[in-house]
Amino acid sequence: MPQIEPFEKYAARYEDWFVKHRFAYEAELRAVKAQLPESENSIEIGVGSGRFAAPLGIVLGVEPSAKMRAIAKTRGIDVIGAVGEALPFGHSTFEIALLVTTICFVDDLETAFNEAYRILKPDGCLVIGFIDRDSPVGRLYERRKEESVFYRVARFYTTEEVVSILEKTGFKRFSFSQTIFHDLTEINEVESVKAGYGEGSFVVVKAKKL
Repeated sequence: MPQIEPFEKYAARYEDWFVKHRFAYEAELRAVKAQLPESENSIEIGVGSGRFAAPLGIVLGVEPSAKMRAIAKTRGIDVIGAVGEALPFGHSTFEIALLVTTICFVDDLETAFNEAYRILKPDGCLVIGFIDRDSPVGRLYERRKEESVFYRVARFYTTEEVVSILEKTGFKRFSFSQTIFHDLTEINEVESVKAGYGEGSFVVVKAKKL
């Protein structure tokens, strides 16, 4: 079953995070944008409340949580109720697929990546933003999982693990961006975005379907 219960119960708390941590949110947006090719044929998988899709110009998403879908629709997103492991689209449909802070809530990540690969056109790109488990924020989230209504059901991954599963799926030609170099409580301005990974807690990887 998709891990949607926290998002159904605590939608307002989810939205409040982006207000409370607006500088971190803006940095994450910029890191995603650094890897996201321009395309009018894009989809966000696990679109949530549309916090990333809307400012990035993505108007179509899938999302299993009804509460999140309702909020996303107010942001102009056309949202379909579905999970990443069973996408309701034909083969080679999209040029870009985006997942942001979604992979930690997916039941079967390899199946979800296979589905993303299936719906992408040749030369299409999968762009994934996530908290690296080996980063300072990732380690903090792991230690405090039981204290969080959202992350107690999450499974965090290292960048190497994500790349390994992507490679197994068939994706190639990876590129990376990273940001969030301090504890979230210490961030009082929008942090920089750097290429690569290993320093920042929020990592974005772009992978191509060849």
